[in-house]
Amino acid sequence: MAKLSLFDRRRQRVRTALRARGGQRPRLSIHRSGRHIYAQVIDDEAGRTLAAASTLDKDVRGSTGATADAAASVGKRVAERAKAAGVSAVVFDRGGFLFHGRVKALADAAREGGLEF
Repeated sequence: MAKLSLFDRRRQRVRTALRARGGQRPRLSIHRSGRHIYAQVIDDEAGRTLAAASTLDKDVRGSTGATADAAASVGKRVAERAKAAGVSAVVFDRGGFLFHGRVKALADAAREGGLEF
């Protein structure tokens, strides 16, 4: 078996902890690149994405998406779309990313938008 990077080990550790205490809640999964940030609410049992938002959406504040302001805009948008899909409680899957900066801004905005986690 190939040796996993620190990022991949952290991602596996986070995902395992979510499975242990997540129960039947959908998962709010985050991906952060150097230029954009993506968020989606995933129902793992059905294997479907219930809601999604990213800085690639046309009307997100911040042109490049590499700011905490743009991440907060994505958080509000994914919360709105999740509520429209009937989801009010999720587990937050930060992947291998640290809960800091853009990831934290997105999470805080999603909480303000009405998602519980």
